Amino acid sequence: MRNLPLIAAVLPCVLASAQSPTPAQAESLVKRAVTYARTHGIEKLIQQTNQANGVFHVGSGGEMYLFIYDQAGICKAIGFNSVELVGKDRSGLKDPTGKLIIQEMLKVGKTKGKGWVDYQYPDPVSGKVLQKTSYIEAFEGLILGCGIYKR
Repeated sequence: MRNLPLIAAVLPCVLASAQSPTPAQAESLVKRAVTYARTHGIEKLIQQTNQANGVFHVGSGGEMYLFIYDQAGICKAIGFNSVELVGKDRSGLKDPTGKLIIQEMLKVGKTKGKGWVDYQYPDPVSGKVLQKTSYIEAFEGLILGCGIYKR
């Protein structure tokens, strides 16, 4: 029982870190990536996103990750599962409602420069299709983004 005050102090922090990522966190990740690219160059950002121990690579199990697509819908970098997805044309990727996800992201990047895109996507943990939203920013002819599930 001596540790009860310590547990009471630490538990809220543990619970907060276990919560789902927020839109502000997704937007912040993209803005950090843009800043990184301005400082180190887009090729270095792509490398640090695709590389397993890179600054913008989450490995497995992380819900929040950076992705980068060119204007044709080709995945240039993704902060997880890079081996399977980088170099793939994902321009035809649809959600269950028929929304062309990557095309919509490209449209937002091209017309607004930045913004949010809502769609449905399978949750990697549960496998259930959930509502998801991604923050997108255009940078040097590419779109950089990060998505979160709306739980």
